[in-house]
Amino acid sequence: MTAVRLRALQADITTLQVDAIVNAANPALAGGGGVDGAIHRAAGPELARASRALGPIRPGQAVRTPAFALPARFVVHAVGPVWRGGGAGEPETLAACYRRSLELAMEAGCGSIAFPSISTGVCGYPKQEAAQVAVETVRSAAAEPLAEVLFCCFSGVDLAIYRRLLGG
Repeated sequence: MTAVRLRALQADITTLQVDAIVNAANPALAGGGGVDGAIHRAAGPELARASRALGPIRPGQAVRTPAFALPARFVVHAVGPVWRGGGAGEPETLAACYRRSLELAMEAGCGSIAFPSISTGVCGYPKQEAAQVAVETVRSAAAEPLAEVLFCCFSGVDLAIYRRLLGG
Protein backbone atom coordinates (compact mmCIF):
# COMPACT_ATOMS: atom_id res chain seq x y z
CA MET A 1 0.00 0.00 0.00
CA THR A 2 1.42 3.38 -0.99
CA ALA A 3 1.17 6.48 1.13
CA VAL A 4 -1.11 9.31 0.04
CA ARG A 5 0.88 12.43 -0.84
CA LEU A 6 -0.27 15.62 0.92
CA ARG A 7 0.70 18.94 -0.63
CA ALA A 8 -0.21 22.62 -0.23
CA LEU A 9 -0.31 25.16 -3.04
CA GLN A 10 -1.67 28.63 -3.67
CA ALA A 11 -4.03 28.52 -6.63
CA ASP A 12 -7.54 28.99 -7.94
CA ILE A 13 -9.25 25.69 -7.05
CA THR A 14 -11.51 25.98 -10.10
CA THR A 15 -8.51 25.55 -12.43
CA LEU A 16 -6.97 22.44 -10.86
CA GLN A 17 -6.62 19.27 -12.93
CA VAL A 18 -7.67 16.84 -10.19
CA ASP A 19 -10.37 14.19 -9.97
CA ALA A 20 -12.37 16.05 -7.33
CA ILE A 21 -12.47 19.50 -5.80
CA VAL A 22 -14.20 20.26 -2.53
CA ASN A 23 -16.62 23.14 -2.28
CA ALA A 24 -17.02 24.93 1.05
CA ALA A 25 -20.78 24.91 0.62
CA ASN A 26 -23.72 26.38 2.49
CA PRO A 27 -26.39 24.02 3.89
CA ALA A 28 -28.83 24.74 1.03
CA LEU A 29 -26.13 23.84 -1.53
CA ALA A 30 -27.35 26.83 -3.50
CA GLY A 31 -24.09 28.62 -4.26
CA GLY A 32 -22.99 31.76 -2.50
CA GLY A 33 -19.88 33.83 -1.98
CA GLY A 34 -16.20 33.00 -1.64
CA VAL A 35 -14.98 29.67 -2.97
CA ASP A 36 -18.59 28.43 -3.23
CA GLY A 37 -19.53 31.23 -5.63
CA ALA A 38 -16.33 30.84 -7.63
CA ILE A 39 -16.92 27.11 -8.10
CA HIS A 40 -20.54 27.63 -9.14
CA ARG A 41 -19.62 30.37 -11.63
CA ALA A 42 -16.85 28.28 -13.19
CA ALA A 43 -18.89 25.07 -13.35
CA GLY A 44 -21.95 26.63 -14.98
CA PRO A 45 -25.66 26.56 -14.12
CA GLU A 46 -25.88 22.76 -14.20
CA LEU A 47 -23.92 22.60 -10.94
CA ALA A 48 -26.49 24.74 -9.12
CA ARG A 49 -29.33 22.49 -10.30
CA ALA A 50 -27.49 19.28 -9.39
CA SER A 51 -26.34 20.45 -5.96
CA ARG A 52 -29.65 22.06 -4.92
CA ALA A 53 -31.40 18.77 -5.66
CA LEU A 54 -29.24 17.10 -2.97
CA GLY A 55 -29.76 19.72 -0.24
CA PRO A 56 -30.20 20.78 2.34
CA ILE A 57 -27.46 19.08 4.36
CA ARG A 58 -26.14 19.71 7.86
CA PRO A 59 -22.67 20.92 8.91
CA GLY A 60 -20.27 17.99 8.82
CA GLN A 61 -22.00 16.38 5.86
CA ALA A 62 -20.98 16.29 2.20
CA VAL A 63 -22.44 15.24 -1.15
CA ARG A 64 -20.90 14.67 -4.59
CA THR A 65 -21.96 16.01 -7.99
CA PRO A 66 -20.40 16.02 -11.45
CA ALA A 67 -18.09 18.99 -12.03
CA PHE A 68 -19.71 20.04 -15.32
CA ALA A 69 -17.56 22.78 -16.94
CA LEU A 70 -14.70 22.47 -14.42
CA PRO A 71 -11.52 20.53 -15.27
CA ALA A 72 -12.18 18.22 -12.28
CA ARG A 73 -14.50 15.20 -12.63
CA PHE A 74 -16.44 15.81 -9.41
CA VAL A 75 -17.33 18.51 -6.92
CA VAL A 76 -17.75 17.41 -3.32
CA HIS A 77 -19.93 19.92 -1.49
CA ALA A 78 -19.01 19.96 2.23
CA VAL A 79 -20.74 22.12 4.83
CA GLY A 80 -18.39 23.27 7.57
CA PRO A 81 -19.25 24.60 11.00
CA VAL A 82 -19.67 28.22 11.98
CA TRP A 83 -17.01 29.10 14.58
CA ARG A 84 -18.60 29.73 17.99
CA GLY A 85 -15.42 29.76 20.06
CA GLY A 86 -14.42 26.10 19.78
CA GLY A 87 -16.63 24.63 22.47
CA ALA A 88 -19.66 23.81 20.34
CA GLY A 89 -18.23 20.76 18.57
CA GLU A 90 -16.60 22.75 15.77
CA PRO A 91 -13.43 20.61 15.51
CA GLU A 92 -15.44 17.37 15.32
CA THR A 93 -17.82 18.83 12.73
CA LEU A 94 -14.96 20.16 10.62
CA ALA A 95 -13.16 16.81 10.79
CA ALA A 96 -16.39 15.11 9.69
CA CYS A 97 -16.44 17.37 6.57
CA TYR A 98 -12.96 16.25 5.58
CA ARG A 99 -13.61 12.56 6.35
CA ARG A 100 -16.90 12.47 4.41
CA SER A 101 -15.35 14.34 1.46
CA LEU A 102 -12.52 11.80 1.31
CA GLU A 103 -15.01 8.91 1.52
CA LEU A 104 -17.04 10.29 -1.40
CA ALA A 105 -13.89 10.77 -3.49
CA MET A 106 -12.57 7.30 -2.72
CA GLU A 107 -15.99 5.72 -3.48
CA ALA A 108 -15.85 7.40 -6.91
CA GLY A 109 -12.36 6.02 -7.57
CA CYS A 110 -10.63 9.40 -7.40
CA GLY A 111 -6.86 9.47 -7.38
CA SER A 112 -6.64 13.14 -6.43
CA ILE A 113 -8.69 15.68 -4.49
CA ALA A 114 -8.23 19.36 -3.65
CA PHE A 115 -9.60 21.04 -0.53
CA PRO A 116 -10.06 24.74 0.18
CA SER A 117 -9.75 25.95 3.78
CA ILE A 118 -13.25 24.93 4.85
CA SER A 119 -15.02 27.26 7.33
CA THR A 120 -12.26 29.90 7.47
CA GLY A 121 -14.14 32.51 5.43
CA VAL A 122 -17.55 33.79 6.48
CA CYS A 123 -17.86 30.96 9.04
CA GLY A 124 -14.98 32.53 11.00
CA TYR A 125 -13.00 29.41 11.94
CA PRO A 126 -9.43 30.47 12.89
CA LYS A 127 -7.06 29.55 10.07
CA GLN A 128 -4.40 27.79 12.15
CA GLU A 129 -6.91 25.66 14.05
CA ALA A 130 -8.83 24.78 10.88
CA ALA A 131 -5.65 23.78 9.05
CA GLN A 132 -4.60 21.59 12.00
CA VAL A 133 -7.94 19.74 11.88
CA ALA A 134 -7.71 19.42 8.09
CA VAL A 135 -4.18 18.00 8.01
CA GLU A 136 -4.71 15.60 10.94
CA THR A 137 -7.99 14.31 9.53
CA VAL A 138 -6.66 13.84 6.01
CA ARG A 139 -3.53 12.08 7.30
CA SER A 140 -5.66 9.60 9.22
CA ALA A 141 -8.48 9.09 6.69
CA ALA A 142 -7.00 9.28 3.17
CA ALA A 143 -6.33 5.91 1.56
CA GLU A 144 -6.26 4.20 -1.82
CA PRO A 145 -7.33 4.87 -4.49
CA LEU A 146 -6.30 8.41 -3.50
CA ALA A 147 -2.68 9.13 -4.38
CA GLU A 148 -2.65 12.90 -3.74
CA VAL A 149 -4.51 15.38 -1.55
CA LEU A 150 -4.00 19.07 -2.25
CA PHE A 151 -4.72 21.85 0.21
CA CYS A 152 -5.53 24.69 -2.16
CA CYS A 153 -4.80 27.95 -0.37
CA PHE A 154 -6.29 31.32 -1.22
CA SER A 155 -3.53 33.41 0.35
CA GLY A 156 0.16 33.24 1.12
CA VAL A 157 -0.70 33.29 4.83
CA ASP A 158 -2.83 30.16 4.40
CA LEU A 159 -0.11 28.51 2.34
CA ALA A 160 2.52 29.16 5.03
CA ILE A 161 0.27 27.60 7.70
CA TYR A 162 -0.30 24.43 5.64
CA ARG A 163 3.33 24.09 4.61
CA ARG A 164 4.41 24.37 8.24
CA LEU A 165 1.90 21.66 9.26
CA LEU A 166 2.99 19.43 6.39
CA GLY A 167 6.64 19.80 7.30
CA GLY A 168 7.86 21.97 4.48
